[in-house]
Amino acid sequence: MSVRKRIWTWKGEVRERWMVDYSDATGTRRSQSFARKKDADARNLAIKTELAAGTHVAASRSITVASAAESWIKGSEANGLERSTVKQYREHASLHIIPAIGHLKLSDLNPQVVRRLEDDLREQGRSPAMVSKIIRSLGSLLADAHEQGLVLQNAVRDLRSRRQKRKHVDQRRKKLEVGVDIPSGKEVALIMSNAPDRWRALLITAVFTGLRASELRGLRWKDVDLKAGELHVRQRADRFNKIGQPKSEAGTRTVPFGKVVANTLKEWRLACPNSELDLVFPNGAGRIENLANIINRGLIPACISGGVATKTGKAKYTGLHSLRHFYASWCINRHEDGGLGLPPKVVQERLGHASITMTFDRYGHLFPRGDNTEFTDAAELRLMGRA
Repeated sequence: MSVRKRIWTWKGEVRERWMVDYSDATGTRRSQSFARKKDADARNLAIKTELAAGTHVAASRSITVASAAESWIKGSEANGLERSTVKQYREHASLHIIPAIGHLKLSDLNPQVVRRLEDDLREQGRSPAMVSKIIRSLGSLLADAHEQGLVLQNAVRDLRSRRQKRKHVDQRRKKLEVGVDIPSGKEVALIMSNAPDRWRALLITAVFTGLRASELRGLRWKDVDLKAGELHVRQRADRFNKIGQPKSEAGTRTVPFGKVVANTLKEWRLACPNSELDLVFPNGAGRIENLANIINRGLIPACISGGVATKTGKAKYTGLHSLRHFYASWCINRHEDGGLGLPPKVVQERLGHASITMTFDRYGHLFPRGDNTEFTDAAELRLMGRA
């Protein structure tokens, strides 16, 4: 590698540039030019570091972020990702990523560029949750480009790695709180007892099985065994009311339920609208029920009628996922606290999480620690033979 000064004459005018000459990982000769020597020196050092780490892609081979985004979205569609996921990717790319950094080449991206994008999005008024989603989409875009050999380094992943090393708090890992994110047992009881008749069976099933909203909307009677007291999750309805497979392989599962759910579903079956799709919770025409109807006509009125509301009188919980959170906490809590006291692996299976890590990341703080003073004292005495 070398940095050299190039001087030439054009139309009688003497011009000069600083050149960085090097051979890439394939042995191909490459060069880049700069107006200032210090910029050439800095790039020369960066290329040396990238070559040593195996992360260098020549600028001439690199495409723009905008072009990579187009390829990423097409690939997502071709791979059969859900329409809602592809729609979100397209919105993130067209509304946020491309306007900000679409003109940059992939080889120009680094953790500093990603950090500036985060800061700019916040200054534009984007919420922390939205910023996080956009950056995750950018990370997915770069992962796709890496798979195609268009970039050898994922700047989003590098930034996250640095933050983990500095032990920064990840806002997406905020601990769920009972009474804030997770309804308490008392609140759930009020919601169920005040649910409108039309939605009572659905809400009770959600509370005692923890199914996702999409799984409830796609649940069929043929997948409910009232005698055995269990239901089988084999399909789901996405936000576009399209029936498809569960979110992951782990999403296909069997969830047991008790007499409350069994008796409620027996009563509901007599009043349930006829459905050619065999749906347990169809709309009045027997087709897939819209999530907005479940929320606005079922959950929110149940919260308000039951007094599970904010100081301004609005429903405290406005998403069905809050009932899924309750189910998770109910599975985890000890028997003496009114829960099932299930082992973590069983909780993971019932929730349909793809890994135990996902369960612990979301609900790990709810599991009993088993290290209180009373238990410790008793264990010490037993070991000393004094118990």
